[in-house]
Amino acid sequence: MKSAKTEKELLEKIIFTKGSELFFIAGPCVIESEETTFLIAEKLHELSEKLKCGIIFKASYTKANRSSIDSYTGPGIEKGLKLLAKIRKEFGLYILTDVHTAEEAAIAGRTADIIQIPAFLCRQTDLIIAAAKTGKIINIKKGQFASSKEMKLAADKAVSSGNRKVLLTERGTTFGYNNLVVDFRNFMDMKSFGYPVVYDVTHSLQKPAAEGTVSGGQPEFAVQMACAAVSTGCVDGLFIETHPDPSKALSDSKSMLKLDQMEELIAKVKKIKKTI
Repeated sequence: MKSAKTEKELLEKIIFTKGSELFFIAGPCVIESEETTFLIAEKLHELSEKLKCGIIFKASYTKANRSSIDSYTGPGIEKGLKLLAKIRKEFGLYILTDVHTAEEAAIAGRTADIIQIPAFLCRQTDLIIAAAKTGKIINIKKGQFASSKEMKLAADKAVSSGNRKVLLTERGTTFGYNNLVVDFRNFMDMKSFGYPVVYDVTHSLQKPAAEGTVSGGQPEFAVQMACAAVSTGCVDGLFIETHPDPSKALSDSKSMLKLDQMEELIAKVKKIKKTI
């Protein structure tokens, strides 16, 4: 069994080694039932073995940003982290989850390998610093309202604590009402700061609150957008929310990629990465 130190070194090698293979952050939007969450994790583990790629399992224990008061928000931090810890032990997958407060960051840091700063919170100084102080890898999502150049300032906040293990994620920019657009120049800009760049495929295809109480989406473009992003040569990882039956998902049902489409997406982008 690998020691904690060895596991940490392996994860950092997957993500931070220059010229390494693409890595993938994948999983459901939010933790649902244990059965569904384990089913997704098992399939992703199988794909990581079959396609020889690094897959980090992601799921939120709480979704603080929801369109409606009636929207499902998750099991909460205590139950959620316990389930994520079981998945880590059962399948050997690294774990990513997002946090919303400085207090949550310290708690989540005991379980998660990567702590994520949600897009709407990318300017929250205390949150970023608290997450960085855990010593874990920090994934900062670019807010829909933020420019790519502003993300250097967000990364600087994490680095000020002595932690340079930062990822920067593009997830689209607000473009009029209920729509997002991906400016591919952002990949080049953020790459120039010296941190690995991730493209959030499925969130960038959302249509926020487009259907009244829920967000819409266009997951049918996920494979093409992922391929286009990787072809820039400036994307190190892909973030994809996936579910066995997105129509029954309790969060982001209109934008998640169907689980059985993950293999096609991973295989195609790996070929592009190898080519360039």
